[in-house]
Amino acid sequence: MTTARIGGLPFWELRFDASGDPDPAAVTALLKGARACGVTDLVLLAHGWNNDRQLAGPAYEAFFGLLAVQARQAGPWADSIGLAGVHWPARRWPDEPVPDFAPAGAVPGPGPAPATLPGAVAVSAQPTPSGSPRPAGLDDATLGALRSTFPTGAPAIDRMAHLLLTRPTPARVDAFAAELRQFAVVIAGGFDDGESAAAQDDPASPPLPGMLHGEPAQVYGRFLDGLRRCGTPLGDAHGGGAAGLGDPLRGIWHGAKEALRQLTYWQMKNRAGVIGRAGLGPVLAQLPGAVPGVRIHLVGHSFGARLVSFAAAAAAPVRSVTLLQGALSRFAFAPTLPFAPGRSGALATMPAGVAGPVTACYSTNDSALGVFYPLASLAAGDDAAALPSLGRRWGALGFHGASAAGAPHATVAAAGRRDAYQFGHGRILNVDATGVVRRGGPPSGAHSDVLQPELTWLVLLGGGLV
Repeated sequence: MTTARIGGLPFWELRFDASGDPDPAAVTALLKGARACGVTDLVLLAHGWNNDRQLAGPAYEAFFGLLAVQARQAGPWADSIGLAGVHWPARRWPDEPVPDFAPAGAVPGPGPAPATLPGAVAVSAQPTPSGSPRPAGLDDATLGALRSTFPTGAPAIDRMAHLLLTRPTPARVDAFAAELRQFAVVIAGGFDDGESAAAQDDPASPPLPGMLHGEPAQVYGRFLDGLRRCGTPLGDAHGGGAAGLGDPLRGIWHGAKEALRQLTYWQMKNRAGVIGRAGLGPVLAQLPGAVPGVRIHLVGHSFGARLVSFAAAAAAPVRSVTLLQGALSRFAFAPTLPFAPGRSGALATMPAGVAGPVTACYSTNDSALGVFYPLASLAAGDDAAALPSLGRRWGALGFHGASAAGAPHATVAAAGRRDAYQFGHGRILNVDATGVVRRGGPPSGAHSDVLQPELTWLVLLGGGLV
């Protein structure tokens, strides 16, 4: 069987189902192919929410294509590098802008940053891919995607979709909240990062986001405020806008729809941990036996950062881990949680098992992680009036970096520099990538803007590949 190639380097795909079970044929192809190709270093990338190969394929080709060029320019040893991409059941909502997988230098200029976020970088503006107002209802494409991704929750999805097309009333808002909770229970799975208000003592009861325990109108109002803060254009039709400017439910369905979106992403985040621990980790453990001496380098974007982190914790030692805009708790690596001194983050011991560095890249231009991640995570009763204080407790790794883990901070450096970072074996290095991860429209901001030469160079440098 002919091995696929990206940038002249051999490339394999690994596919997992929602339980973490791998495609046996894909695993065999990787193990045999890597040995036959004489691979000494395997760089594996797990993307975020793009299980659709029409999106994941271009993402892998673009990222690895850039990495391959840099590796080849650095030296002839690049010919022994192998590449692998992970496909797993996650889904971007169809109404969101498609991530731009063109290299930053190939586009006319950077798009707008969410300048209202703390620390956001001001960049020259250009029109977002779609500036038309977003409806509060679920279109057919979104409904189909949600039903196929969460089949057990399809009845609740249909009932919520119907409610979003009605004029909001207190009773209907409460009915939506009841359906949202039922949907959450039906699809629940996985484990948290140590971010819950209490320890997860019962593995049979998967964690649920804190937003489900708040007063519905207040919770949806927070999400509505978040959408407005990010500059998301919202339509009034069916959003609650027809009731009058003074109506407390004005626009509430937009917030309710965003709560549903974030709940599905929360579940994808939990699923990523399961696949990393039960799926990718055991596959990686087979590699040293099949390919003696191979060094494994893990790269994860968004939920994929959580996936590769739990894979590294479960597998034989890997050489390096690079996390790009990681959608997991900023305290996941903390030996002692500042808000619960008797507990640690779920990944506190992982870095010590890595032969090289764990690099966590973050950007304050990422509104998916800076605004909506903490809103979904916060516990009932917490004050969400001030986003910065909210982020201190419920923030994401990809917005703040690894916290309470003794990790130093560095600023992303230009590709080609070899002396910009102080890596340590088994240690975390936070890299502020705000200066390059900056393009993207509302509501996610720059969350997917990771195809940058500075970041592919960082992967190579952290792995000792250049």
